[in-house]
Amino acid sequence: MADRHLTIVGAGLAGALLATLLARRGWSVDVYEKRGDPRLKGYEGGRSINLALAERGRHALQLAGADEAVMTHAVMMRGRMVHFADGHTDLQRYGRDDSEVIWSVHRGELNITLLDIAEQAGARIHFHRGLERVDFDAEKATFLDPRDGREHEVTFKALVGADGAGSTLRRQMAACTELGERTDFLGHSYKELEIPPAADGGFRIEPNALHIWPRGRYMCIALPNDERTFTVTLFLPNESERPGDPSFENVRNGDEARVLFERDFADALPLIPQLEQDFERNPAGLLATLYLDRWHLDGRAVLVGDAAHAMVPFHGQGMNCAFEDCVALADHLERADGCADAFAAFQAERLPNARAIQAMALENYLEMRDRVDDDDYLLQRALERALAERHPDRFVPRYSMVTFRRLPYAIAFERGQVQRELLVELTRGHSSLDTIDWEAVDATVCERLSPLPIDEAL
Repeated sequence: MADRHLTIVGAGLAGALLATLLARRGWSVDVYEKRGDPRLKGYEGGRSINLALAERGRHALQLAGADEAVMTHAVMMRGRMVHFADGHTDLQRYGRDDSEVIWSVHRGELNITLLDIAEQAGARIHFHRGLERVDFDAEKATFLDPRDGREHEVTFKALVGADGAGSTLRRQMAACTELGERTDFLGHSYKELEIPPAADGGFRIEPNALHIWPRGRYMCIALPNDERTFTVTLFLPNESERPGDPSFENVRNGDEARVLFERDFADALPLIPQLEQDFERNPAGLLATLYLDRWHLDGRAVLVGDAAHAMVPFHGQGMNCAFEDCVALADHLERADGCADAFAAFQAERLPNARAIQAMALENYLEMRDRVDDDDYLLQRALERALAERHPDRFVPRYSMVTFRRLPYAIAFERGQVQRELLVELTRGHSSLDTIDWEAVDATVCERLSPLPIDEAL
């Protein structure tokens, strides 16, 4: 491509990573960010302070030369530590062993690391510059300094919107072309709480797990931080479906939150000494899925990450998917004759995969809150693990395809549906694996599932 200059809106995780990937390939990159530099004033907390880093994200970080720096602050999570209502716990591993794990990373620390690496690669980052409006015909963008209200006009060749679910660039594009935008709200929201370190400075509970308290239509989760704390997230419906069911309409303050925890999360309550204060101080966050039919405006602008396909956080893939977007966009920009071709090819590749992981994230919420303590589910999980061992080239659990592989999300989604139907069929009428006819099961698996291609499976 002849003109190798790109202007990125947003210096969050996706914007900083994309800037690095392009700068390392010789592109001239300017990044504009409405907030101040977190390395000077500290990270401004927002939603989802903890993030789950998986294979797709780590691959992108490796390409950017950032993996080693990021992993020094990451905490390994082997699986879900399920806290049952009667107080007992059970670790449900994500993968076969410690070679298949996910990592808890702090959004602020990760963002700071990526900003450092982007600047080292040659990207120019301009803070206190919030996008105000775009004149696409004149190829001029106006940015506002929130400190003094001054406007700064910038000439661009192509814009990339990495400015999140509330993207200003997306709104500017929508004024020029129909994007097919729609937002589906989940009807549930969340509050963030915190488990502090133990008196001796260590973790209060098992550090190498994602803790989950499933309670039907609501739940709590807790992810570890490298400073020995846990970020706890309480998910509740916005409104109660039945009288007495907890929701944010009847759990409105710290005292009511304590009553809820005493009843439904009794083993978690002693771990959160500032429960009332955390509940009242931290705002409730909305949960929604953003769908677009179009991600680009010819060769003048394109959207990546949450700006194009925000999703609910229940598969831990929002960041990983955004990072995969960045790798794909950088590759298409290198191969295409111009930005219009690159943006169109990027959308064609990534939009079906974004739709697939959005659907899987919604499904995973139902699984986490409703099924992880269900006997039928546990039996199906046991069979899933057994089939993965007996047929490693054919039966790869959907979670593994999504989390430990880089198989396209759309393929993982389609194949996962077939496998789920198999698990239901093969466990029907059984209460344990002891009564399974393994010869018949093996024959069914070989008949229904073709081997995964080696290059896709690895």
